[in-house]
Amino acid sequence: MATSSDYWEDLRKQARRLENELDLKLVSFSKLCTSYSSSSNKTRDSRSDSGSTQDNMLVAMTTELEQLLANLTGVNDKMAEYTNSPGVSLHNAALMHTLQRHRDILQDYNQEFHKTKSNFFSLREREDLLGSVHRDIESYKSSSGVNNRKTELFLKEHEHLRNSDRLIDNAISIAMSTKENITFQRGMLKSIQTRVTTLANRFPAINGLIQKINLRKRRDSLILGGVIGVCTILLLLYTFH
Repeated sequence: MATSSDYWEDLRKQARRLENELDLKLVSFSKLCTSYSSSSNKTRDSRSDSGSTQDNMLVAMTTELEQLLANLTGVNDKMAEYTNSPGVSLHNAALMHTLQRHRDILQDYNQEFHKTKSNFFSLREREDLLGSVHRDIESYKSSSGVNNRKTELFLKEHEHLRNSDRLIDNAISIAMSTKENITFQRGMLKSIQTRVTTLANRFPAINGLIQKINLRKRRDSLILGGVIGVCTILLLLYTFH
């Protein structure tokens, strides 16, 4: 049974290590996407090299996060297999609680990753579209050779698009920053919850002691309330007689 218990603890350590690594990687991924969004405020020509570098970094980080999520899913599957194996039925309730907690964390990370990834690809598609419009305008200006009324209208429309794009990028940056703060706070709360659960599981006598203290405090409060009530009634009887 010691070997089986060691195997379970090893799986839990692997899960916690992967969860911590995923948490850090997701924060970095979110910051990189926000940086990519901010760089779109520059001209397309000035950000072509840096944009390509950011694209490569984001794609590489996407692949790395997908691999980490796959590894964590594999560890959770092994933990599920262990809970269903013979000889662990006595501890099945506690094991299932731990397994469910790790599954919830994995689900949160999957949702956060896919949302950030979707935002990044949407932003890149919009950048490619606006870059294509910009190139078409420059090509049109070069071929015409004159700034006629039609070109001016086209440029004004393009400027409106860029202003709208800038407003959208600012909104996305604010949303990313808010999400990053929420993610950090969620990580703090999960860490506190994990420590409390670990202490409760490790020292079950503490829970019993706390319950006994609460019962004794409640009993003392009832006794004190009864004494005060009797004294009040006696005082009233003495006053009116």
